[in-house]
Order: sequence, then C-alpha cells, then structure tokens
Amino acid sequence: MIPIEQYWLATEPIDMRAGMQTMLGKVVSVFGSAQANHAYLFTNRRGTRIKVLVSDEFGLWLMTRQLYEGAFRWQTNGSGTRLEMTESQFEALVLGLPWQRVSRRTMVAAA
Repeated sequence: MIPIEQYWLATEPIDMRAGMQTMLGKVVSVFGSAQANHAYLFTNRRGTRIKVLVSDEFGLWLMTRQLYEGAFRWQTNGSGTRLEMTESQFEALVLGLPWQRVSRRTMVAAA
C-alpha cells in the first residue's frame, strides 16, 4: 500500500471519463501540484462515483469507486474548490458514510 500523508477533496464535480493525465491536470489546476503521498478525491455530478488520484515517488495511481445504491456525501464549499480531510473522514467517505460527522479537528477549508 502507498502511505498517504494528506487527503484532499475537490468540491466541484468532474467528468468520470477523465483518464490519468486529465486527472493530473485537474489536480494541478485545483491544488497547485500533485504532491507525493497525497490523495486527491473527485466525484461526478450525481455523486455515485469517485476517483482518487495518488502520487507516490515513482508515479501515479488512479482508483475509482462506484456505489450501486445511494450517493457519496460530498462537501460543497462556497469559499473554495478544495478541502483538506483526515484519514478517518476519507475512510468514511469511500464507504458512503456521513464523513462530515467524523472528528473535524484537522479538517481545514482551503481557498
């Protein structure tokens, strides 16, 4: 497994047909750069799919997850296009749970 030091959530939806290079471009435009051992999360407009791009020291990993029922609970943020998440919040999100209820001590809104 890849050790992940930081989790970032993009608050605006993306086209799930995007491949690795398009996703990397989106990471750069939203987050400034793709940092090693950081995970970048994106969702589609309906919230039924997520893509996670992880950069490590050797390359990129692109993972997808789809819910067959329900939707991921996504954060929309009026003050920015990204949010920093904790590992516990990330784990709850990918399970489709209400991750906003998980301890927010280290969650910080970023412009």
